[in-house]
Amino acid sequence: MSDTIKRGFKTALGRRAFMKWSSLAGGSAAVLGSGLPFSLSASEKKAETTPEEKVVWSACTVNCSSRCPLRMHVSNDVITHVEADNTGSEEWGDHQVRACLRGRSMKQRVYHPDRLKYPMKRVGKRGEGRFKRISWDEALDTIAGSLKDIRSRYGNEAIYINYGTGTLGATVSKSFPHSATMIARLMNCYGGYLNYHNTYSSAQYTVGLPYTYGGSGWVSGNEISDLVNSKLLVMFGTNPAETDMGGGGHIYHLQQARERNPIRTISFDPRKNDTTVVSNDNEWVPLRPGTDAALIAGMAYVMITNGLVDMDFINRYTIGFDEDTLPASAPKGASWKSYILGNGPDKTPKTPEWAAKITGVPVHKIESLAREIATTKPCTITQGLGPQRHVNGEHTVRAIAMLSIMTGNVGIPGGGNGGSMSAYYMPFAGFPQLENPVKTSIPVFLWTDAIWRHEEMTSTTDGIQGSERLKAPLKFLWNYAGNCVLNQHGDINRTHEILQDENQCEMIVVIENHMTSSARYADILLPDLTTSEQFDFAYQVDAGNMGFVVCTQPAVSPMFECRGLYEVCADLAKRLGVEKAYTEGRNREQWLELIYANARQNNPELPSLQQFIKQGIVKQKRPGKPYVAFEAFRQDPEANPLATPSGKIEIYSERLAELASSWQLKSDEFIKPLPEYVSMWEGHESELAKKYPLQVYGFHYKARVHSTYGNVATIKDANRQEMWVNPVDAEARSIKDGDLMRVWNDRGELRVVAKVTPRIVPGVVAMGQGAWYSPNKDKVDLGACINTLTGQRPTSLAKANPQHSNLVNIEKA
Repeated sequence: MSDTIKRGFKTALGRRAFMKWSSLAGGSAAVLGSGLPFSLSASEKKAETTPEEKVVWSACTVNCSSRCPLRMHVSNDVITHVEADNTGSEEWGDHQVRACLRGRSMKQRVYHPDRLKYPMKRVGKRGEGRFKRISWDEALDTIAGSLKDIRSRYGNEAIYINYGTGTLGATVSKSFPHSATMIARLMNCYGGYLNYHNTYSSAQYTVGLPYTYGGSGWVSGNEISDLVNSKLLVMFGTNPAETDMGGGGHIYHLQQARERNPIRTISFDPRKNDTTVVSNDNEWVPLRPGTDAALIAGMAYVMITNGLVDMDFINRYTIGFDEDTLPASAPKGASWKSYILGNGPDKTPKTPEWAAKITGVPVHKIESLAREIATTKPCTITQGLGPQRHVNGEHTVRAIAMLSIMTGNVGIPGGGNGGSMSAYYMPFAGFPQLENPVKTSIPVFLWTDAIWRHEEMTSTTDGIQGSERLKAPLKFLWNYAGNCVLNQHGDINRTHEILQDENQCEMIVVIENHMTSSARYADILLPDLTTSEQFDFAYQVDAGNMGFVVCTQPAVSPMFECRGLYEVCADLAKRLGVEKAYTEGRNREQWLELIYANARQNNPELPSLQQFIKQGIVKQKRPGKPYVAFEAFRQDPEANPLATPSGKIEIYSERLAELASSWQLKSDEFIKPLPEYVSMWEGHESELAKKYPLQVYGFHYKARVHSTYGNVATIKDANRQEMWVNPVDAEARSIKDGDLMRVWNDRGELRVVAKVTPRIVPGVVAMGQGAWYSPNKDKVDLGACINTLTGQRPTSLAKANPQHSNLVNIEKA
């Protein structure tokens, strides 16, 4: 262990606790600095019994966008209470990053009764949660033996690292992106692993929107701080008041921008969410889930027929708006204007009356909003990730962008491209990555398919990348700090059936803090350290106009037999014969010193490592003005073309037209070159709605970050799991507020308390996603996890999870 980090650890922990930490973490507990063993003096022994409170910096590294710092108050190696950041001023851009109540409950996570304590081996069937305690040697020997056996029979493509975002923003103990994790580093040293692309959160967005704007992956909008330059904010499914509640997240920056520029806000959402109710100048426009593209088509009709489209912008920066700007390969009538006016193949004008029948938004409201959005400049149009998590999500994200395109708000301050708002990222550095020798990649949502039907999965049927088809079934599953083995995956009952067959997936290794719903499906279960028990660097994801990095330090000694991920993988590397390649001769602390040295090269304003350890957090305000997406393109499109084939904004996409003709699609699947509205196979217009008349979707809930914090009792008590029901639907079923309801469809059944409220559209019910699955003997979920009701059928283009497109029925239980 380096002298610099030793000093930091001893300052944070105290001498006795440092010794305990070092021994449990694999360090040399009795050898410090001089290399000579030492023992506590009489005075030190007396002092160790005297409570002496210390304040140690840590962070909440879960999957919201805040990554808030925490100040852990510690006495006698026990966390007594948790406080938020107290550095900086109240000036926006040098502000205190105050954690929300989720992060401030970190003590309850560290000391939770569900905390995993020892390595364990499954003794019952998968999912029963029956385990026996084993030694670390037995656990690691078993894992290494299974890896060797499966690789010898199936090759490295049979080994998979599952999607997990439970520790996000960390450097060493991170679970996402998977390619940057310690497990990926280990497997890359051992021949590689089956890769995945996309995420559960944003696959339709990151796949769909680049067909309009070019590039690949995430398309950023204007920085949230740029709202100070806007005159109107239009939000589709955006709710940072619950998703990003902390001081490093979007809600703080949204409120700060609006205090300086109190602009009117229009929110399109099936639910009047918490972000919408925080200001009197917010207008909620309720619409049915999955119908955003129909609403936009109706507004486009008003704009086109009333001459409200910015044709100067359209003619210079786009292709495909009208017949004159269509690419040569496009058939006649394939333009956006032809589609809207009914001159395209479907011969249906997308009038406000047409849109009103689909969306539930009144005709007069569609007309008035279209005029307001078209004539108010600059106007920020932005979307959250809820609207895209539908069967037709890839079309929805491109349709929302059409509002920005038709009104000419792309590339200007105060405007936006219709994408999600961005933030300033403070320059830092990460753990050096190694290349994966396996090039095959599956869509992240299709890992269960790769278990039971790999031979059917090809590039044109299932979106396989890197090869034409899968060569091997998924046999070995790594799961670190993630709950997608079960809880966050679609169709829990079907997932359970797939995983219980041990002849298919042969080994599941779960590394976790708590006995989650997914951990119950492990064959080998390893206890991980919490952020409060290890040294790392945590950097923000979305922090508006101020970036920051936290030096997370061990507030308390590692509990029980919990171990850090780097050390676990290092021991496995020994057993697999790749220790030198994995460690490169460095321990965790030496890697962190190297990473910080690299970070200082990228960002010379960073202090010394010793000073960083002492102060706990470094903040940097964005230099210059807020980021404006595609600003250079707007100023000179010829000199700064987009990364599309044409170099322009592609309203009509030739690439999508090619995929539509070359991929193997089912009769009700769809890939369209235009951002059209397409009806969902499980939506309010489908035949299934006769049997299950209510749409249900899950929203991000203030009681959890996805499923993290889902077992903290105080937060659960303050924010009970409930399903929102409109009074019209409740009265028809004699359901009252607070009643226990039965909710079901063909995939599953659950029990949940009713929240009867006019803040949700009739015909729609909604509940917080991420509640922990808890079935009774009849497979009725008493924990009210929405994925008891969701499906596993992926979307057509991204092959992603449409977990908001579901139909159910409800009744009083």
